[in-house]
Parts: sequence; C-alpha cells; structure tokens
Amino acid sequence: MENWRKQLKFDPVPPLFSSGNEALCYFTRRDLLDEKVESVESLWHLREVERILGKQLDDGAWKYPGSGRKHLRATEDYNQLETFRSVGQLVEKYGLNKKHPAIKRSANYLFSRQTEEGDFRGIYGNQYTPNYSAAIMELLIKTGYGAAPHIKRGFQWLFSIRQHDGGWAIPISTVRAKWNVQTLGGDTISPDLSRPFSHMVTGVVLRAFAAHEEYSQSKEAITAGKLLALRFFKKDTYPGRQTADFWTRFSYPFWFTDLLSALDSLSLMGFASDDPQIEKALEWFIAKQQENGVWQLFLLRGGTDKDLALWMTLAICRVFKRLCG
Repeated sequence: MENWRKQLKFDPVPPLFSSGNEALCYFTRRDLLDEKVESVESLWHLREVERILGKQLDDGAWKYPGSGRKHLRATEDYNQLETFRSVGQLVEKYGLNKKHPAIKRSANYLFSRQTEEGDFRGIYGNQYTPNYSAAIMELLIKTGYGAAPHIKRGFQWLFSIRQHDGGWAIPISTVRAKWNVQTLGGDTISPDLSRPFSHMVTGVVLRAFAAHEEYSQSKEAITAGKLLALRFFKKDTYPGRQTADFWTRFSYPFWFTDLLSALDSLSLMGFASDDPQIEKALEWFIAKQQENGVWQLFLLRGGTDKDLALWMTLAICRVFKRLCG
C-alpha cells in the first residue's frame, strides 16, 4: 500500500470505487492509483455533463437562476458568477477542457469580462475582485488557456494589486468602504496596499498560481503560500468571514478558502508535509476520517450532488498523495 494511504486510519479507496460514479472511479484510478486510463473525454458524455451543458446560453454564459439577490445588488454580474460555478463543475468533476466547444464558448465569454487592466470585473459590480479574478483564471488555466495573453495580463494585474505584506485583500475592504449598491455601482476604488492581507482572499488567489506551471514557483506565490499556512485555524483580518470556523467549512469544487483548498494549492506548489502548519492541518483531516474511509465535513456549497462527500474524499486523498508520497 502506498505511503499516503498508510498515514490514514482507514483506506479511502474502496468507497470511491464502490460509489458507482464513473467520474469518481476514473479519477481514483488516474490520480490516486496511477493507473493507465483512457482519455478524460470518455466522461464528457455523461448525463450530468449533458445536463449542465444544456443550460449554456449562446454567448457561452450560464444564466443565474435566482432573482431576489439580483434585486438586492443589481449592479453585480450574476451570469458571470453562474458561469464560473458551472465551468467549475465541468472542469473539476468531468475534466472538460478547451477541446470541448462549450468550454471554448465559456472561455470567450469570461475573457470578454476581463478589463484592460487585467482583472475580471462585474461580480462585485465596478469594484476589483482579486478573489474571483484569480478563481476564474484558475479554471481557464486548467482548461488549457495557461499560455493565453489574457492569463499573463491577469497575473500582472494580481502582482500590481498585491498588499505590501505579500498577500491579497479585497480593495474595497482595505479602505473600509460599505458593501452596498452605491459602492458597487460607483467608481472603481483603488486599494490601500499598506493594509494587512486577507488570508481568505489570498487562499483563492493562490489557486490560480498553483494551477500554472510557471507562476506556481514565482517568489511572490511562495511568499504568499508561507503567509497562508501561518494563518491556518485563525480568523481573517477583514469582516465577512471573520471567524476561524471558516477554515473547516468546505465547498467542492473549491469556492472560498478552506483548509482543503489551501492544502491543495500548497501541495501543488511544492510545500512539504514537514511544515508544522501543514502537518497540523493533515492531522486534523486524519482525525475527521470516518471508519468507512470517507470524510463527512461541514459543507457550504456543492448543490444536490449525492456524491459530494466522496468528491471531498477524493480531493483530500490527492493532497495526502502529493504531500506524503
């Protein structure tokens, strides 16, 4: 048995295989057992993929299904938010990439939301969103657009808006502006870069760096990664997610920063399990594993997927495999 499985109290591989979920079985074989598998394109015709693709609009976007929140903050681009969510499902669970025409259309739509400065704007109205900009970039990189000029411009913008301490924050939070229609619909507010970083924002931004072979090893990314690890199990600097509990409230595909999404990025960037903070985080997951090998954790997002606990289990196993060998 591989070393990473020996670190756990119970073997997580059998429940992944017994799930009957074709995509879960595929990624278990490919990512955990290093088996030779057929092309990921074999998953692209699954019923769930077709269900998601059936809702794509002609312009490549997905329409946000809600209405009440739009009325509350009408300046925000909720179709862009829904497109990010839908592409995340397609990429992280079914491996779609730019070979698929639907991904090409969605990429064109998302790139159309990129400003000349390099950020993806609209989800916070006229205000900067380093978190959503980076999260969108992460997905586009994973679908094969890592060498696109748009992505390079996005990283240049992230470098330009980095806090002086080496992390990132939401600019309107650094100047203590109110989150209301007037602020979101007003002029774009420049950040106060002298203010402390937000680990919740920095964790999301690092996902774009971790997904990119070149930028994942940049000195800026490594510095931010070290800062992020030091904040494990602590409350954030800024309001909104200012309790330590958010570290152990999870989403899959990843959305906000949590302990798993942070470990995923750091493990891809080459951080090691002998880092005291990473070791502490791994011990937390070891203690939370159930006897059936699965993790049942507090979930913030994930929709109605009955296999969500298994997707979380797969993601946790990937982290253990990278960090523990």
